[in-house]
Amino acid sequence: MGTRQRLIDTASELLVDGGVDAVTLRGIAKAAGVSHGAPLRHFSGRAELLSAVATRGYADLLARRDTLPGNTPRERLTAACHSYLDFALTNPAMFELMFRRDLVDAEDPALSAAASAVFDTFAVLVAAVPTPIARSGADLRLVAASLWAALHGLAQLWLWGGLAGASFAPSPESALAVTLDAYLG
Repeated sequence: MGTRQRLIDTASELLVDGGVDAVTLRGIAKAAGVSHGAPLRHFSGRAELLSAVATRGYADLLARRDTLPGNTPRERLTAACHSYLDFALTNPAMFELMFRRDLVDAEDPALSAAASAVFDTFAVLVAAVPTPIARSGADLRLVAASLWAALHGLAQLWLWGGLAGASFAPSPESALAVTLDAYLG
């Protein structure tokens, strides 16, 4: 494995173990067993390295589409929503990094392509479900963006403790069920 890949792997491990703040160029170099200047020989800075890590997160999220259960479009969309929430709750540091535009290079072509692929896949799933809002002629990409925002907000509120322990939301799955009922009718 080359040094560039080792740096990405090490940064990913540090992210899981210590969260976003633990992923520094010096810390990555030390954990990877390379000189403290090595990351800057392979990346223009921390943002580019974190973009490579976030790209990996989007790829992992996208790969989940291949194992979505369900025979109908509605079942597949519901499974995708559950999968998104599961990804966020089981990979909180990666989930945070993927959406922290202050930490990554939002113009990075690989990161942009990976993020777009995830959204485009989700939008196709949304468009395939014949809901009342779909039949109304609404822009289905906007509907997909709205549902994604609801899922994202639910995940963040749960991760940050805003909903965890609330008497009206005994689990993220129960809150997700209400969200899906609202969108899917």
